[in-house]
Amino acid sequence: MTNFLENISLAAHNTFGMKVVARYFARFKSLEDLSSSLDNELSKHQPLLILGGGSNILFTKDFDGLILKNELSGREVLREDNDHVWIRGGAGENWHEFVQWAIAMGFAGIENLSLIPGSLGASPMQNIGAYGVELCDHFDSLEAYHIQDREVHTFKKEDCNFGYRESVFKRKYRNQYVITSVVLKLSKKADFRTSYGAIQQELEKMNVSEPSIRAVSDAVMSIRRSKLPDPAKIGNAGSFFKNPVIELSHYNKLKIDFPDIISYPSGEAMFKVPAGWLIEKAGWKGRNLGNYGVHNMQALVLVNYGGATGAQIYNLSQDIIDDIQNKFGIILEREVNIY
Repeated sequence: MTNFLENISLAAHNTFGMKVVARYFARFKSLEDLSSSLDNELSKHQPLLILGGGSNILFTKDFDGLILKNELSGREVLREDNDHVWIRGGAGENWHEFVQWAIAMGFAGIENLSLIPGSLGASPMQNIGAYGVELCDHFDSLEAYHIQDREVHTFKKEDCNFGYRESVFKRKYRNQYVITSVVLKLSKKADFRTSYGAIQQELEKMNVSEPSIRAVSDAVMSIRRSKLPDPAKIGNAGSFFKNPVIELSHYNKLKIDFPDIISYPSGEAMFKVPAGWLIEKAGWKGRNLGNYGVHNMQALVLVNYGGATGAQIYNLSQDIIDDIQNKFGIILEREVNIY
């Protein structure tokens, strides 16, 4: 029987470390737990939030409803052929630990996604990505529990409508499903992607001449640790904003005023501009507002140094959005979910 707790602090359940309270809180470790929780009268009369690792969320106030913490676990090899292996994990598995398990098993493909905080179940929701790799590159399928129908549905890659930090679970099916497990298709022979960011340089610093999936993972972790604050020490949710994509005509105008603008082709006559470059160019990088601010090593990261409120972080993000729009004519979009 599900144990419902009342007035529970969420400080340990969100990487921003916001000291907010959930009116009701329960954990589920099986589909039976989830089903019984949803059948409880409490869940029928309260706002409901399914929480994973809490790494992509900003609480701006107490949550006056029921939070169900996804702790579905398990890792297994489903099948394999000469070139590939299909692995499945419970949605409550820690993402980074799942990646490290895959690497230890000798399976390649997601090593560039090492050290991304959060849970396995959250990874397809926003199609996580880093250093030239996105989850959708190695995604096979997932199972999700339909809250209304009480049925488990299978979603193949084409059903998820993956985009840049997007999937059907962020918009079309938002709050309709609980992801229960994820299947990834990985390779037995690595196809290393080391040209993105500083991976190749980091490998050289490590005196690695012949890359391995372990070495690439170690290089990625070293880079991330040098640029991104550890949520266990400084409250943050990683990259707060998406990288905007603008039209060629807009890019050409910006190029006149900002010859040093950084960009990457993104489809026909479109360019992706790093949000971090825009924020740094506008003078926000390292801005300290007392107990919160913008990280001094990565302008994409908003930080809670201790005691800040979610409302303060949210207002800071809005000030940045307004400033970037005024200076560059670009509207930044938050990557973090706001509650």
